[in-house]
Amino acid sequence: MKIIKIPKNRIRKLRTLSLGEKAYEFKSSNSQFQQNYIDLCSNDYLGLSRNIEVINAAYKTTLKEGLGSGSSRFISGTRPIHQSLESELGKWLNKEKILLFPSGFQANIAAMQALANRDSIIITDKLIHHSLLVGAKSSGAKLVRFFHNDLIDLEKKILKYSLSNKNILVTVESLYSMEGTISPLEEIAEICKKYNCRLLVDEAHALGILGSEGRGLSYGCKNPIDIISGTLGKAFGSGGAFLACNSKMGDYLIQTSGAFRYTTAISPSLAAGALQSLREIKSNKNWGLDLLKNSRIWRNKITNLDKWPVKGDCQILSLIIGDEDKTLLLQRYLEDKGFLAVGIRPPTIPRGQSRIRITIRRTLDLCILDKFISALKNFK
Repeated sequence: MKIIKIPKNRIRKLRTLSLGEKAYEFKSSNSQFQQNYIDLCSNDYLGLSRNIEVINAAYKTTLKEGLGSGSSRFISGTRPIHQSLESELGKWLNKEKILLFPSGFQANIAAMQALANRDSIIITDKLIHHSLLVGAKSSGAKLVRFFHNDLIDLEKKILKYSLSNKNILVTVESLYSMEGTISPLEEIAEICKKYNCRLLVDEAHALGILGSEGRGLSYGCKNPIDIISGTLGKAFGSGGAFLACNSKMGDYLIQTSGAFRYTTAISPSLAAGALQSLREIKSNKNWGLDLLKNSRIWRNKITNLDKWPVKGDCQILSLIIGDEDKTLLLQRYLEDKGFLAVGIRPPTIPRGQSRIRITIRRTLDLCILDKFISALKNFK
């Protein structure tokens, strides 16, 4: 096997952290040097991973059902809590079938393989998540990419390939994880309907926050969306993922998807935690709106510094530094100031677009924003 040499400034290191005392804190696990960090990087947008009701639900189910499920859903891995979670998610999203997966990566691969094969064309946004690209390649379909959120380029690509192939799948995210930009989903769904294309939407970063009562941007969309991919490890604060679709597609996935059939089922405790998180979100309908309001305040304050371009429409914001070494320098500076805000570099994002990506969460108050702004002002 050929070993690829990785540039020094692109080498990643694992970081071990423990939870801090406050809802927005991490602490380093270095025995020689302990430091508390304000968490500005995790995707626990609503703070539900530390919610006592969610933790208790997971704990009670663990005592009753054991820690792990022990096998795939087809053998002995399907537990009542899996079915309860699938049922409540289906009602909440107004989808006939929900299928749970251990990870969003697996769910996206399963979706791509279900909707496309080597006779298909997959047309994706240029900034689509890596898991969807892996799924596209594993399906054997021809992969075509359109400019980010560019409806004209999307329709141009569909027109070009629809002349020779009627089996076209369009794949987008509703909220892009690195740019923080929102997809023009209604218009994309309209184009897909016009040309009879299938549409897969990854709602990983939108669920719990965007759309009607946090149900994502797909909810209430006038035109049909064939499959929705969602995660339980971000705003839901648990783990695992799901696909949402109609009954026919769901049954097809159950019978044909290797990513579903040949993997150990999501643990009962994670499913129970996710179910309680869903109930918390349903009971607190303004959480998403409040988070978006705070996110706008953060964006405006950072933009007003006029030091770096700021990207992001919602709770994901990126300070575009450009140079990789300068990005790492700013990351280390912020860590010294007590902020965990991780630098994102190629190949995760394009060359010249290195950035500090921060995530705003419900548990962050505006006093933290003032401290963060002060730290950025003093960075030379």
